[in-house]
Amino acid sequence: MKNYLLLTTSLLVSIAFAPVQAEGDPEAGKTKSASCAACHGVDGNSVNPEWPKLGGQHAGYLVQQLEYFADGERDNEVMKGMVANLTEQDRADLAAYFSSQEVAYGTADPELVELGERIYRGGNAESGVAQCMGCHGRNSTGNPPANYPALHGQHAKYVENQLHGFAEGNRINENSIKMMQITASRMTNKEIRAVASYIQGLH
Repeated sequence: MKNYLLLTTSLLVSIAFAPVQAEGDPEAGKTKSASCAACHGVDGNSVNPEWPKLGGQHAGYLVQQLEYFADGERDNEVMKGMVANLTEQDRADLAAYFSSQEVAYGTADPELVELGERIYRGGNAESGVAQCMGCHGRNSTGNPPANYPALHGQHAKYVENQLHGFAEGNRINENSIKMMQITASRMTNKEIRAVASYIQGLH
């Protein structure tokens, strides 16, 4: 019940304070995305598992993350330099383009599927780990109004790195309730690997 109330409050706060964003132009974004392609791929599907797939991600979430990189709220020197000169319209156009693409799904490790699915769909009541699908959806398509990202098909390694970042306090969540920090800090390394692998193959 405590985790449910935390998730519900988190969702309401996120929706209530969601910013109004500029309307993006996918075609303009495609032109502007040339410098993004080296890491994230032409269609937003990166080859390196350390770098996130952007294809099919919600535009609002992408805009939000670009803003966080620009103002230093999300710490990444490479990305901070890449977005430094982007205007509000540039961010909206890039987000519109990548969100119009399709994510390339991966596969899950068969040995980790059972545990990954159990944590993703039901959490871990004993350790207080909240279920992932409460915010990210049954098939991990996310929640655009709340700016909760789609995760389905995302590289397992990237997801694993982000969960460790949340758990160790190296990645700060915009939500004042810090749901991701709380959840990730309660997960074991095996649970993190399992959930990340499960998400990679989820669609």
